[in-house]
Amino acid sequence: MTTQAEHERAVVDAVPTGLFIGGGWRPAASGAVFEVEDPSLARPLRTVADAEAADALDALAAAHGAQESWAAHPPRERGEILRRAYELIHARIDDLALLMTLEMGKPLTEARGEVAYAAEFFRWFAEEAVRIEGGCAVSPDGRDRLLVMRRPVGPALLITPWNFPLAMGTRKIGPAVAAGCTMVVKPAEQTPLSMLALAGILAEAGLPDGVLNVVTSSRPGEVVEPLMRDGRLRKVSFTGSTAVGRLLIAQSAQQVLRVSMELGGNAPFIVCEDADLDAAVEGAVQAKMRNIGEACTAANRLYVHASLAGEFARRLARRMGGLSIGRGTEPGVEVGPLIDEDGRGKVRHLVGQALDGGAKALTGAESPAGDGYFYAPTVLVDVPPDAALLHEEIFGPVAPVVPFDDEDEVIAAANATPYGLVSYLYTENLRRAFRISERLETGMIGLNKGVVSNPAAPFGGVKQSGLGREGGRVGIEEFLETRYLAMPMD
Repeated sequence: MTTQAEHERAVVDAVPTGLFIGGGWRPAASGAVFEVEDPSLARPLRTVADAEAADALDALAAAHGAQESWAAHPPRERGEILRRAYELIHARIDDLALLMTLEMGKPLTEARGEVAYAAEFFRWFAEEAVRIEGGCAVSPDGRDRLLVMRRPVGPALLITPWNFPLAMGTRKIGPAVAAGCTMVVKPAEQTPLSMLALAGILAEAGLPDGVLNVVTSSRPGEVVEPLMRDGRLRKVSFTGSTAVGRLLIAQSAQQVLRVSMELGGNAPFIVCEDADLDAAVEGAVQAKMRNIGEACTAANRLYVHASLAGEFARRLARRMGGLSIGRGTEPGVEVGPLIDEDGRGKVRHLVGQALDGGAKALTGAESPAGDGYFYAPTVLVDVPPDAALLHEEIFGPVAPVVPFDDEDEVIAAANATPYGLVSYLYTENLRRAFRISERLETGMIGLNKGVVSNPAAPFGGVKQSGLGREGGRVGIEEFLETRYLAMPMD
């Protein structure tokens, strides 16, 4: 009988660990590799190829070489490739989930949910591939015909984060494939294995050589910067921190690249006095604890009406304090480790600063003993207004509860941030729901709902939370250019 350890090893060993360029696997030109860590054990999991600039330029050359033929590929067949990949992902959902848990830490149940969510982007964009439309019109003077056509932008650089290593890949790759764009994908150095597995699936689904190229590297800046300066690249899509996003936007100006940026967040979670308290607490657990709090959509500031704040905080502390912490592969575990020691160190620092300023912990505020980068789910009250965790992303399982008295006060507090990705609002009053929603400065709002992500909906933010949208009908627009043809009729 195969042991759990043997099964884990078999799943990890089945993933190719080279660079995927031009339809083939190869080592880095230098032969260098870097370690991928299991954050639940703080031990090495696997080594993968460590690319340098020359490898990235080879990947771009492969993408550029395949662009013309791929743009001419029948839209129906582009969609069928995505559909086949969708089916292959579902057929391998258990192994893909285990792989993700091992390299990222999230519990298996949640990892399975991400794999299914990731596959849905392929199914959605498989259907969008045949719905790329143009138009024809008569000019106002009647002499010309005005033809509008849509064409793929061209070779794209897709940079994906570690917190959703599969879903953030399919959310970018799906519309690129559907639109007819070739691409170079640079996955996060903490979680490259999920993307490498996905590359193998797409190749198996029939994606032509050179359309998808994957470059893994422990030195992202050295790999990305030369690509941004290369005239063959026409688009960059990035999910990650606002600081890195600003740098990429500045670099993109050199070649006037199309950019899509899904950046940081500082999500307010607002509970009005007429809210269903049970639903609000459950929604807060979802919005805070999804992905161990390591999500740009995570509820970062919980504003609760003063008449409910004390009871809400107590109920939330019971729920979060009762969650099972452990290695994500163990049965019943609900909270895995943070991604690395830097991530845990940031959470410790933010919580410690708040406590020093007078905040009180109703639960958590500590790291469990043992290996791995674990941090206990934490609920804080009496948080001082100047506490850093109210003004920057926590990216961990920490929920600061702040009371408010009226709508104007909470809306001002919610909007007092350079970020504007998502807000959450709990109220049973429809007019209040519309009134507050229209004043919140965010790209998305969860109304009596703790999870907003959906492949059929446009995902993205305003202000310093990003540019452009991913998913929904508009997701493919980010990979299309508009061409206009004027034709005289006399």
